[in-house]
Amino acid sequence: MKKGFIFDLDGVIVDTAKYHFLAWQNLANSLGISFSLAQNEQLKGVSRVRSLEKILEWGDKTISEEEFTRLMREKNEEYLNYISKMDINEILPDVPRILDNLISRGQAIALGSASKNARVILEKVQLIDKFHAIVDGTNVSKAKPDPEVFLIGAQQLDISPEHCIVFEDSVAGIQAANTANMISIGIGDAKVLHEADYIFTNFTEIKEEFINNLVLARKV
Repeated sequence: MKKGFIFDLDGVIVDTAKYHFLAWQNLANSLGISFSLAQNEQLKGVSRVRSLEKILEWGDKTISEEEFTRLMREKNEEYLNYISKMDINEILPDVPRILDNLISRGQAIALGSASKNARVILEKVQLIDKFHAIVDGTNVSKAKPDPEVFLIGAQQLDISPEHCIVFEDSVAGIQAANTANMISIGIGDAKVLHEADYIFTNFTEIKEEFINNLVLARKV
């Protein structure tokens, strides 16, 4: 049976969260707002606009619309500077093994990310050809936990949502997958991602037998 496997990008395929953290931290500091790794975790899977809104809320700051736009642009430019230096060494452990396994089984693979830089990153790490569909921040209007990004991914793969499997590292992403009636697989901390159907610390823990069972399984 052909299934749809949808992967988030940041924290699942590559660890760009560290670059987001540095860029958001510099932005926050410029406003006199402290910004922690714990707060950065809360921005995973969240749009750039909402991320800046949350930082301003944490710092109890109000800025003009013009400054808001300027700060978003500057944050993205700093982030792009970081990812411009990315290469295949940025791919998280065993991601290529999982992708190649799915391809060898004739499964459909999509990216479902809030990042507007997803294509650039996939090109940098030489994985873009592994995906049959790419849905990113340029294709969606609703941020996770809204399931829009995954539902569009399923549509582009021409596979019904109940036959799709999502790999996510954020709470919002897991909630979006569950709302879409897809099998949700958390990659990261089990305490944080407890709403997922399955949880692994990283892809090195995922065995071929598990992938085979996913291909044969159905969401119930």
